[in-house]
Amino acid sequence: MIYYKDKIAIMTGGLSGIGRAISIFLIQQGAKVIIADINLKKSEDFKATVSSMEGSCEIVRVDVSNFDDIKILVDQTYNTYEKIDFMFNNAGIGINGEFQDFEMEQINEVMNVNFYGVINGCYSVYPIMKKQGFGHIINTSSLLGLIPGGLTSAYSASKHAVVGFSQTLRSEAKQYGIKVSLLCPGQLKTNINETNINVSEFMNSEKNQKMNKDTKIPTPENCINKIMRDIKRNKSIVIAPFYERIYWLIYRLFPNSLIFLFNKITMVMKKNA
Repeated sequence: MIYYKDKIAIMTGGLSGIGRAISIFLIQQGAKVIIADINLKKSEDFKATVSSMEGSCEIVRVDVSNFDDIKILVDQTYNTYEKIDFMFNNAGIGINGEFQDFEMEQINEVMNVNFYGVINGCYSVYPIMKKQGFGHIINTSSLLGLIPGGLTSAYSASKHAVVGFSQTLRSEAKQYGIKVSLLCPGQLKTNINETNINVSEFMNSEKNQKMNKDTKIPTPENCINKIMRDIKRNKSIVIAPFYERIYWLIYRLFPNSLIFLFNKITMVMKKNA
């Protein structure tokens, strides 16, 4: 897609999962990508991948929940390249379990990374894009930001907040030439599946863990072309894999159906334990 050639993009959470897949795609298309991540363990592997396809990128350590970190990154990028075409607010964490088993610190951490990380990125880049008269902000929410989830109260709350904020910002930003899109991944095989913390002990039972591992789900790379086409077309909401739109449709038509389904799944998981 020649559309992405020579574009300047910032990607938070870009060393793994869907952020990595998008970053690789952009670099392959000739874009300059500044990758921000709090964990740089995979940076050498990423650099080797980029080098093998004769691309280049910058990797910096950033805590998206820290406004100063994001502001410095955005300002430095603009001062260096004199424009920012894309801001991908993608970094996120997952903590699962029944609400009664959460500590307040865990809920605050999820909100600080998943929601305020998006706010920090938008607040930092918005004045620059307004001054430019162009730019595209892509905020990563989740399918669970559009529908209810099972055993994901804190995560779902953070992702629903991203949806509400981004849709409202999209309506305001259009007058300044700024585009805002929501990326709402469904079940994809990403690093977040491995790093998720389960606060409810029954979720860690051998049978439940095996059930999760045996579930066959696509990788971000399987969906990347569709994702990037939808971003190019300035779609308001980008869902991947595409077939998971059916859950969103079911929820809008029959709101109680998914709540009933996730309740049944929770009961099965407790029985398994």
